[in-house]
Amino acid sequence: MTRTVIQGGSVFDGSGSEPRPADVTVEDGRIVDVGSGLDGDEAVDASGRTILPGLFDCHVHVVLGTIDTWEIVNQPFSYRFYLAARHLRATLEAGVTSVRDAGGADLGIKEAVANGLISGPRLQISLMMLSQTGGHGDDWHISGAEVPLLPAYPGMPGAIVDGPDEMRRKVRELHRAGADVVKVATSGGVVSPRDDPRHAHFRPAELDVLVEEATAAGMFVMAHAQAADGIKNAVRAGIRSIEHGIFLDDEGIGLMLERGTWLVPTLVAPHGVIEAAEAGAAIPPNVLDKARAVVDVHRSAVRAAIGGSGRLKLTGPTRYGGCGAKSTTDQAACRLPAT
Repeated sequence: MTRTVIQGGSVFDGSGSEPRPADVTVEDGRIVDVGSGLDGDEAVDASGRTILPGLFDCHVHVVLGTIDTWEIVNQPFSYRFYLAARHLRATLEAGVTSVRDAGGADLGIKEAVANGLISGPRLQISLMMLSQTGGHGDDWHISGAEVPLLPAYPGMPGAIVDGPDEMRRKVRELHRAGADVVKVATSGGVVSPRDDPRHAHFRPAELDVLVEEATAAGMFVMAHAQAADGIKNAVRAGIRSIEHGIFLDDEGIGLMLERGTWLVPTLVAPHGVIEAAEAGAAIPPNVLDKARAVVDVHRSAVRAAIGGSGRLKLTGPTRYGGCGAKSTTDQAACRLPAT
C-alpha cells in the first residue's frame, strides 16, 4: 500500500485548538499518523496551507438545482440525477466528506457514490419528507394542480400521510426503499404553497408512532420544524434533530437541552429564496413574503440557542445543491462514520 505524506502545512484537528505545523500520513484512504518528520512513499507539499479534517453537512438537497417550480417542470425527469452528480462532486471538492440529504436523493445515488461510479461524500438519505395533507410536502396548488418539487417514482415513495396507521406504514416503506434517516415536517414551511411556518403539523400520536417505527428500524428522525409548537412536539416525541428552528422559543430551547436534541439552523435558506426571486426565478408572491418575514426571526432564534440560556448542540447546513456554506466537523451530530 502507498503511504502519502502531506508535508509543510498547518493542521487543524477540530478540537478547538489553533492550527499547528504538522505532517499527515495517509494510507489506503485513511489518516494513519499526524506528527512531524513523517516519511512515506510519496509526498505532497502543503506549505502555506492548512489541512482540515473532512467536514460534515447535515442538511443538503443534492438533486435540487433550483426552487423555481416552473423551471423544474420544464426539465427532463432524469436531469436531477446529473445535477446530483455535479453537486456531490462540488461538495466533496469543498472539503465536505459526509452529508445527510434532507430529501430528494435515493438509494441509487447513494450506491453510485459508494461504488465509485460518481464522486461525492458519504451519504445518509431520507428519500422524501413525511407531510400531512396540506403540509410542507404537499405540492397541491390552488388551481387544483399538483406540481411536485420532488416527485415520487419507483424507489422514492410518496410521503403524504394522515393518521397513526398511515404513518406506521410509510416509515416502513421508507426503510424498505433504503432510507437511513426519516424526515418529517412538524410545521409548515416557506417554499410550500398552502401552509404557514408558524403552524404545527401532525398530532403527538402520529409523531409517537413515527419515532417508534423509526427506532425499531434503527433510524433516527429529523424534523423540518419552524413553528414553536411544531418544534416542541418533535422534541417531546423523541425526534433527534430540529431542522430550521425559525420560531424556536425559550421553552423549546429548554426542552431541547433536556432531551439532547440537535439544532440544524438554515440561516442561508430564506436568503436563497429572496436571491432566486431577485435573479428572475418564478417564486410565488406568498412564498417570497414568507421568506422575507422569517429572516430576522431565524437569526434571533439562533442567537437565543447559542446564548446564555441556550448552549444547544448546533450543526451547520449548506445551500441547496449541497455546497457553498460552512459545515460542521462534529461527528456526533449525524452519527456518520469518521473520515
